[in-house]
This record gives sequence, structure tokens and C-alpha cells, in this order.
Amino acid sequence: MSSLRYRNEKWQVQVRRHGHTAQAKSFQTKADAQRWARQIEAELDRALIPNDPRVLSTITVAELLTRYRDTLTSTKRGHVSENKRIEVFLRLDWSRLPLARASAAVFSKHRDTRLKEVKANTVIRELGLLRSIFETARREWGYTTFVNPLADIKKPKAPEGRERRLRPGELDGLTTACGTVANWWLLPGVQIAIETGLRRGELLSVKWSHVNFGTGVLHVPFTKTDRARYIPMTDRAVEVLTELRNAAPKDADLVFPVSANAFRLAWERCRRRAQKAGCKDIRQLRFHDLRHEAVSRFFELGLNAAEVAAISGHRDMRMLFRYTHLKAEDIGAKIRKLNTELAQ
Repeated sequence: MSSLRYRNEKWQVQVRRHGHTAQAKSFQTKADAQRWARQIEAELDRALIPNDPRVLSTITVAELLTRYRDTLTSTKRGHVSENKRIEVFLRLDWSRLPLARASAAVFSKHRDTRLKEVKANTVIRELGLLRSIFETARREWGYTTFVNPLADIKKPKAPEGRERRLRPGELDGLTTACGTVANWWLLPGVQIAIETGLRRGELLSVKWSHVNFGTGVLHVPFTKTDRARYIPMTDRAVEVLTELRNAAPKDADLVFPVSANAFRLAWERCRRRAQKAGCKDIRQLRFHDLRHEAVSRFFELGLNAAEVAAISGHRDMRMLFRYTHLKAEDIGAKIRKLNTELAQ
């Protein structure tokens, strides 16, 4: 805000803004003083005037975390998990440090401590979130003198991508176990995941209006990457969805009217029952592994990388191949078949 007073035959104006050095100047006319004040305030709004380094001693990391949570996290689709991470940060001692003391050494120590408690992927996500919060403060909130302490911190090495696919007998075991669970939507959900490669969140967001039985295409408007995609449905997917459509109420909206947590719990019960029935390693099978299975099957059917990416929604080919684990015996059979055809 600005203050104006007439003294010693001059108009003295001062502009104060929290976090910035006060600006003052004298003018012969009131109009000139007011014009200068408006200009300075506009520049402060655009963060053209460097932030006062002294303010870094008065603002804590917790204040930045809270502001980011309340203004930005709440607008994201993944706000639930991000909010939980920030709540964990707010309970740690370093969150009470002023920004002036939020050094790389502090967060290097945090990284090393967390690696003893959780997996590397979790630590990588936490460091990524903190770096984003600090960059937002530096670039958009006017803390221009603040050096991001996460900028040069070395991230833990990410583990190799999972290679888990369905093993012989596991799909039959899951199918049988799903039949013993009261939730009618679990088995169709498993089947559609294998046939389409949908993530769990995408699967549970599918509406009947997204299913085009005429063209055999499934529209997925809400995805992890924020890019809608269209998935060509296999004959098996069409069959499963047709059965569900015939059994669903006419005014039904969602194909799978169930919460993510309820689906997760039903999946865990199903795995336990399948294990008791003889699938000894199925407890290590995650629902997301069905996406691995689907992507690998697409390649085994002969689709190229671009075609598979259009179905799975991968924008990075490196990530696509992390999800792709072709069976060596199948590749060997294909090679032998090609050699036989060439010999003829």
C-alpha cells in the first residue's frame, strides 16, 4: 500500500509491501507522486523489484506448504494423496525452519532418513513435490531471492520397473475367487482392465455415455496425463460390457458404481482367497500389474509402439517399454515362425 503526505513544500510518497523493501520518493506535484506510487505497486505485483532477502527469515517452510496446499493442491485431481504428503511434511521439524535456513543440507538429510523408512519411489515423489512448491514460491509468489534447496539435490535411484505379469493359472484363480466375493463389479473390472489397459481410477470413471457399442470404441476423458483418449475395445471387452449394460438400470451413469477404496478392499480379499485356493504368489500381484499384462498383450498381438501408446496413453516411449514385458518364449516362437516362412 502507499502513503502520501505534503511536507517541506513537496509531496512525499512511500510504498510498502510485505516481503519487499519500502520505496520512497518526493515530488513537486501530488499527481506525479500518485503516478509514481501506482507504477511501483504495479512493478511489485509483477515481481519486477527483487524480493527483500530479510523476509526469508520471517517466513517459514510450513507457511509455504500451507499456502500451496490451500491454493494449488486443492485444484488437482490427485489432491488427496498430495494433501497427505504435505500433512506429513508439516509434522517434521524442518517445516518450522525459516526459508533463510532451508538449505540443501536439510533436505539431503531428510532424503537419507526417509530412504530408511520408505521405498525410493516414495522419496522421489516427495522430493519432486517439495521442489515444485519451492519453485512456485520463487517464480510466482515473489520470493525471488530464495534459492530452491532442492535444485541440486541428487534423487535416489529409481528401482527397475516391475516385470509382474499374470502367471499360469492366476487368471483362473482370480476368476474363481471373484465368484466367491459378493461384489458383482470386481470380476468385470478385472476383465476390462486386462482387455483395455485402463488404470483403476480411469476404470472407475468410465460412464455408459463413454461406451460406443456401435463403433467398438471406449472414450476415456479423464486420465492421469490429462489427455483424453479413445480405446478400441476387444471382442471380449465388448462382451463383458454388453452383459453389464443389460444388467444395469436404464438410468445408470457409471459402469462401475463403486469407490476406489471399496474396489481396493475387494481386490485384496479376492487375492487372499485365490492364494488359499492354490495361487501361492498371487498376493504379490497388484491391480496395476493388469495394465502391464494388457500392454504386453497388445504388443504380442502385433501392434506397433505408436498403436499401443494410443491405447495406453503413454506419451514417453521409455515409460511405455517399462510397462511392456514380452515373454521370451513367445518372441522365440515368432522368430521361428518367420524363419520358416522365409525358408519357404
